[in-house]
Amino acid sequence: MKDISATKKSDPKPPIAVLARGLTILECFSEEHLHLELRELAQMTGLDKATLLRLLGTFIEYGYVQRRVDGKYAPGHNLLRLGALYRSTFDLEQRLQPILRTIMQETHESVAFYVREGDMRVCLYRENVSRDVRYVFEVGTRVPLIDGGSASHVLRAFTDGTSPRTEEVLKNGYAITRAERSPELASISVPVSEPHGRLLGAIQITSILNRQTEEQQIAAAETAIRTLAENGFDSRPTRAPGIAAL
Repeated sequence: MKDISATKKSDPKPPIAVLARGLTILECFSEEHLHLELRELAQMTGLDKATLLRLLGTFIEYGYVQRRVDGKYAPGHNLLRLGALYRSTFDLEQRLQPILRTIMQETHESVAFYVREGDMRVCLYRENVSRDVRYVFEVGTRVPLIDGGSASHVLRAFTDGTSPRTEEVLKNGYAITRAERSPELASISVPVSEPHGRLLGAIQITSILNRQTEEQQIAAAETAIRTLAENGFDSRPTRAPGIAAL
């Protein structure tokens, strides 16, 4: 099975600030990289091994990283506590997860819910489809809004209106991209809100480019909009101040 997902750039430049260096280490761990050797962490962060060992020692002491008997490093128990605290700030998971599952089952593509955090979009929930070739979402993945992608266009359109496609998104009620962030991928996103409320986030449906036509993508968005409405959500949030009505 081939999974297509974002990968880190080669030859990273390590950050200067100590806290930023530590966070860079934590961001190396993912569903595909649960256990990492010191050598791998050095390659992924650009940090020298002496610095890594010092920072890893602090993380281990506070429970944010664990060192296994085979010498590899893995996420620690305290990350689970922080993750639970973060999710507790939302009451959406129990309501949205079944919706994502329904959309995934009807469209046969991977589906995720993104929220905006500053200049980033963060994957909060996801349902990955089981297919030979698929795109895999990972919970917690952070993507700069400026890098594009359909979810970014929706989040920007309904918050600060800075997306170059704001007018199109507000008019159509969705954002569609084909080979924008990756030549292999196509995605379409719809906004999510409570009825007559402000934007909560965006549901993004991602497929392999040659597997879905633009018409099929729009049909997938219509499936998402219908499923949201059937479960008490709206896909036409009120606009942020300063965004003109069309």
